[in-house]
Amino acid sequence: MARVCWPYFDPEYENMSNRINPPRCLSKFLNEIPFMVSVDNVTCQNSTLIKVDSMNKPGILLEVVQILTDLDFIITKAYISSDGGWFMDVFHVTDQQGNKITDTRTIDYIEKVLGPKGGAKEQVTPWPGKRVGVHSIGDHTAIELIGRDRPGLLSEISAILANLHFNVAAAEVWTHNRRIACVLYVNDDTTSRAVDDPTRLSVMEEQLKNILRGCEEDDDGGVGRTSFSMGFTHTDRRLHQMLFADRDYEGSEKADCAPAPTLKPQITIESCQEKGYSVVSVCCKDRAKLLFDIVCTLTDMQYVVFHATISSDGPNASQEYYIRHMDGCILDTEGEKERVIKCLEAAIRRRISEGVSLELCAKDRVGLLSEVTRVLRENGLSVTRAGVSTIGEQAMNVFYVRDASGNPVDTKTVEALRKEIGHRMLLNVKKTPGAGTGGGGGSGGGAKDQQGNKGWAKTSFFFGNLFDKFLA
Repeated sequence: MARVCWPYFDPEYENMSNRINPPRCLSKFLNEIPFMVSVDNVTCQNSTLIKVDSMNKPGILLEVVQILTDLDFIITKAYISSDGGWFMDVFHVTDQQGNKITDTRTIDYIEKVLGPKGGAKEQVTPWPGKRVGVHSIGDHTAIELIGRDRPGLLSEISAILANLHFNVAAAEVWTHNRRIACVLYVNDDTTSRAVDDPTRLSVMEEQLKNILRGCEEDDDGGVGRTSFSMGFTHTDRRLHQMLFADRDYEGSEKADCAPAPTLKPQITIESCQEKGYSVVSVCCKDRAKLLFDIVCTLTDMQYVVFHATISSDGPNASQEYYIRHMDGCILDTEGEKERVIKCLEAAIRRRISEGVSLELCAKDRVGLLSEVTRVLRENGLSVTRAGVSTIGEQAMNVFYVRDASGNPVDTKTVEALRKEIGHRMLLNVKKTPGAGTGGGGGSGGGAKDQQGNKGWAKTSFFFGNLFDKFLA
């Protein structure tokens, strides 16, 4: 198949080479500026253009994509280039309703966090009402769990925490290829402070390990693990890292849970000998956070993206990356190519949850998560993905569920749930064939879902990012 060995850029960016390789007289001046960012609402009729110029450094693409993702932007197109010592990105973005970004506070924040004074993101405090993925845990202890998944496991985890007087303020749970990864933010249910008592943490860790060990008894590999963190983290990236380290990409989907052919991503890797790149092409159904998931995985696999073009016209997304390994080598063996393809497929699939989503809102109280997950378990439901958040006095949770055999939930079960918990909390039930959690900031997804795309629905809550109350 013929291939152009250089990424195509929209004609409106024909001056890109001058920006990437500025005149010598400007080089010294530009090298003293860590970031230059502009927000353009004039050039494009339907989207805002965010242009980022910077000195090149490892991980810079993921850093920028992560910030835009955490702002819940829909990225419809992007052009990326970072040859030599200079990095240049152009993103076409909209809000979740498909409108340009015109709010002055949002624009000021973009210019602050990506501009010359942005630097270390952990020093930037977002305005009220926005969720940002990098944060200080503050008065919360982060618990990371990974092991083999089974029906009712999340209920058992939350019951142990409730019995040990830990309150779950926020959590994110992913399952993929029969593995489960959780990041939970807990505090003492009396003091609402982080728990640093070694004895209490040791008891908690032992009990959690016991139930994870029980899941592994008939497994053919891997063991459950528990760890604690008091530092900085980005929940979504951490979940990707945990499942990647657990080698979930080597597992195989059960027959009844295998993706339909129309949902299976098409990934190819070819060589661009002229420029010395490997070219990774991804074509799949568009959804929120798709760009983040792919860039995150390539970065964590130690690959550098030198050029890329991203487009999400219509219901499908097309992405092309020109990459090399950090050591400068391209993917020159079939084994390397197969591994990258498997890892990217896994990264795309981890955020997809098919079936029914249950959105619950209630006044927060100690043990609420344990109660809700117990009800789900008693009604024969298995949680495939979950987001738990506490904002103010309100707990807002979303659970993607299937029955214990992995099949869609029937109407009778949904009605039984409404009768059992509907009088104590607000419950919204959605059918989500092929859905990823809501939010946005991928290469599309959110706005299109609201316009009626079938197969990749969006919820009204997103909890993968971090919450205002954690941000000091």
